[in-house]
Amino acid sequence: MRVAVLVPCFNEEAAVAKVVADFRKSLPTAEIFVYDNNSSDRTSAVAREAGAEVRSERRQGKGHVVRRMFADIDADIYVLVDGDATYDAASAPRMIDTLLSGHLDMVVGFRVDQVEAAYRPGHRTGNWMLTNFLSSVFGQAFKDILSGYRVFSRRFVKCFELALPVAEIETPYYARPEGSFSKLNTWRDGFRILGTILKLYRSEKPLRFFTAIGIFLMLVSIGLAIPVIVTYLEQGLVPRLPTAVLSMGLMILAVLSVSSGLVLDTVTRGRREIKLLAYLSQPATNRNGSK
Repeated sequence: MRVAVLVPCFNEEAAVAKVVADFRKSLPTAEIFVYDNNSSDRTSAVAREAGAEVRSERRQGKGHVVRRMFADIDADIYVLVDGDATYDAASAPRMIDTLLSGHLDMVVGFRVDQVEAAYRPGHRTGNWMLTNFLSSVFGQAFKDILSGYRVFSRRFVKCFELALPVAEIETPYYARPEGSFSKLNTWRDGFRILGTILKLYRSEKPLRFFTAIGIFLMLVSIGLAIPVIVTYLEQGLVPRLPTAVLSMGLMILAVLSVSSGLVLDTVTRGRREIKLLAYLSQPATNRNGSK
């Protein structure tokens, strides 16, 4: 069974050698790939000296790096971990065992901070808010959606956005080594993540998304129309014609929004069926690595 450890890095000179060494110890047969994302320090050189295979992705951003890693690397089990030495490499065998024994496609490392400094207060609060929002929208009861420590099956990596069997287990979470700094901005990146969740909700649950917009527009339209209707019934006149036109326009938009949701829901179901066929074409990995 081929196991690949994938480490996205950006200016992690102070931490990447420890990450490579720790995972080399915990998963001695695994191949370790460090993907440098335009670092301005010696991250690539340090990772190479530590024994990792170093590659690069020039498009800035972790999303681009992860997509490139998944496209480039061929393995049975993928361990994705940030290169900041905050995650517990010793938990990797347990995460892989959970994946294989439960016939799962993803296991998330739920961070249990070992020292107070491991988590910035803003990050802790933002993670809690976004995790609960995602759970309420998609119904998946994760506790730590922003964890950078995950184990994937091959068919998860090759097929995205499906309702795949997943799990979450606790793993220790440590403070960064001296000289390593977080690149996250609590507010900027928090709103980016929230925007991504809403985009996923729109694309994966279009009927609910556009129906919610339609209901909102409908309620506003009715609220504007009630005084106009009451005045007409009492006086036989429509003195506030612009309000009546606005109310009618909002009601038309509400109907169009719901109709769009119905059409897009049909398209999404068809797209999901195609992805499901691609998913099922990928053989599951057994504990002994056979397909």
